[in-house]
Amino acid sequence: MARVPHANLDCSPGCPVEGVLALIGGKWKGLILYHLLDGTLRFNEIRRRVPNVTQRMLTTQLRELEADGLLVRTVYAEVPPRVEYSLSPRGRSLEPIILALKAWGEEHLRPAIPKAVVAA
Repeated sequence: MARVPHANLDCSPGCPVEGVLALIGGKWKGLILYHLLDGTLRFNEIRRRVPNVTQRMLTTQLRELEADGLLVRTVYAEVPPRVEYSLSPRGRSLEPIILALKAWGEEHLRPAIPKAVVAA
């Protein structure tokens, strides 16, 4: 489980928000979760979809997400070994939140369209 400054999340109205941000916060976890909404992916597939993450950082983020119960890591006894990552039911429950973040970003982070272009 992610480290949360408060052991109990009933300390203030904002503590659950703090707890969620501890689970999915950071530069890469949200992107990893977003891409896993499409289904099961292998390590290199995730790496291609998130090209700026280093191999070490991706490994760390995947381990943390697994430890927090947000994704499932499945290892197949093959040569070479095959490892797949998918969202757990707990991770899948974040889907509406992740999609809401995407929608908010599309609406509020788009480059501003000059008013002259809109008026034309």
